[in-house]
Amino acid sequence: MTTSFAERITITPDICHGKPCIRGLRYPVETVIEWLGSGMSVEEILNDYEDIEYEDILAALSFASRVLKVKRIEMLAA
Repeated sequence: MTTSFAERITITPDICHGKPCIRGLRYPVETVIEWLGSGMSVEEILNDYEDIEYEDILAALSFASRVLKVKRIEMLAA
């Protein structure tokens, strides 16, 4: 099954300051990616957050992958 992230990721100015979120549920995509990056398994996320679905996690990963498809990243001087 293929799910487009456009069906699952919403951007609404009134929700989480306009950050991309899972279906308007106030779970920012960046938070889902952070959970996965910290070692949390998909099963743990699904058990801890009952309103998040497996397809939402796939959509978050797909969205993050799409956002990172840039030609070049430059470090800014501090």
